[in-house]
Amino acid sequence: MDRNKHCIHIDQAGYKRNMKKTAVITVPSDSFSVVSEDGRCVFSGNTVHFGACECSGDDVYIADFSELNKCGSYRLVTESGECSHAFSISDDVYQQTFNALSKAFYYLRCGCGLKKEHAGVFSHAPCHTEKALVWDDRSISLDVSGGWHDAGDYGRYVTAGACALAHLLYAYKLYPDAFDAQDLCIPESGGMLPDILAECKVELDWIMKLQRSDGAVYHKATTKGHAPFIMPEDDKEQMYLLPPSSMATADTAAVMALAATVYNKFDSGYAEKLKQCALNSYEWLENDPDMLFQNRPECTTGGYGECSDRDNRLWAAAELFSLTGEDRFHKTFMELLKEDMHLTALGYADMGGLAALSYILCENGDESIKKDLKQNYINEAYHLSELADKNGYGVTMAPYHFNWGSNMTVMKHAMVLLLAYRFTGEKKFEQHAAAQLHYLLGTNATGYCYVSGIGTTPINYPHLRPSHADGIEECIPGMVSGGANRGRNDPDAQILIADGTPPMKCFADDFRCYSLNEITIYWNSPAVFAFAHFISAKELLDN
Repeated sequence: MDRNKHCIHIDQAGYKRNMKKTAVITVPSDSFSVVSEDGRCVFSGNTVHFGACECSGDDVYIADFSELNKCGSYRLVTESGECSHAFSISDDVYQQTFNALSKAFYYLRCGCGLKKEHAGVFSHAPCHTEKALVWDDRSISLDVSGGWHDAGDYGRYVTAGACALAHLLYAYKLYPDAFDAQDLCIPESGGMLPDILAECKVELDWIMKLQRSDGAVYHKATTKGHAPFIMPEDDKEQMYLLPPSSMATADTAAVMALAATVYNKFDSGYAEKLKQCALNSYEWLENDPDMLFQNRPECTTGGYGECSDRDNRLWAAAELFSLTGEDRFHKTFMELLKEDMHLTALGYADMGGLAALSYILCENGDESIKKDLKQNYINEAYHLSELADKNGYGVTMAPYHFNWGSNMTVMKHAMVLLLAYRFTGEKKFEQHAAAQLHYLLGTNATGYCYVSGIGTTPINYPHLRPSHADGIEECIPGMVSGGANRGRNDPDAQILIADGTPPMKCFADDFRCYSLNEITIYWNSPAVFAFAHFISAKELLDN
């Protein structure tokens, strides 16, 4: 099937009973019906003609079936006979998706092998266990095994890892009940830590390995270039440690301090280790000038460069103030806050929103500053809501948002909306956040569910080396695709996607298209955060 020609776009996982439920129809349709598995009509209604959607190029009709609250499996049918993918209505409809998104990090573990009892057919032997050489002094070799492969390649990057960890750790802080009973079938399941925190510990332990004795943190551990499409254990090239950066060091100070507040409940000894790691990195930051990362010319793996480390330092100061309550961290935070920062940004290249969130949630601090920081989130949520209302698919995107990793943008927007909902209780913020989940799971112009293994037409051929090299037709589940990208920033995307294609339709489920269909840890992590809210929500979502 040509998914771009599919005319009913719906959340392929389904809907919670008390959720607003809509589908997008892209052929003229005045009315619709919802039918059960045995073909009985259980609901019927009239559509609303939204009109032209700039992002998709579609003429959109909206079918609202929010009044249907009975649990079951259904399809939506137009008056002219077009039929949607199957979808479910139930209170636990997102549990499978939430678990898959959370377990995806396990499948990306580096160093250890993945055993069949935990990984099933996606098991593989240990990988990348040889010591890494320090790029600028190759007489030094260090054990840097562990952590998560960052993306479709086998590199590991501190700033990206810290960002993903922050999303997951804040998800646990805000929605612990969503995770406490979760069984991901990982080696640590059944231990003293909730599975998601056991998984985060894998990455935390790896980052600690990259900290030098003086507190500075190496920016990344990679080979000179990306491996071909081979299994991780077959990648035998020399691993290198690229020089420390102030961004990696500040992010380490921040995320270790954040983690210390989370793990103290379960393991005070480990929490103290995290705290000392954070303090050591912060001391280096105070004594050393900005050291922005620049990739070495002979190294072609990801640079994760940034033009400034001020937001990273702001985040570090905020998290250490939250952890310790010490005035020195508060003073630095207040000084840095005077600079021009994006205080709702939640990505690896801009940590301002994480700094703001840390300060808002800390026990101490200036209440007037907290109020202002909350208002920034609220103002951004109003802006995102306006974008959603102007989009035929309800997604918080304008055409210019559809760049490399657009699904990350969608999920970070969901995070902002959910935080604003937390601060205000305004239902529309929560409903707009839910619409971003629907977009990811199929209510989009491509006809794909952007999470592998979920729904009727999930992405199945991501730019992910083991998923291609393992010879298994089925993709590793729970991986979030980068999504539609109007820039089509790789040669195959330029060939497969015609000039003039509407931004939301600039996508191909093709492993060669790294600018469209790669995966990465910090695309999964905001999705985990967003779904955690809707797993945790009980009496929410009144339509």
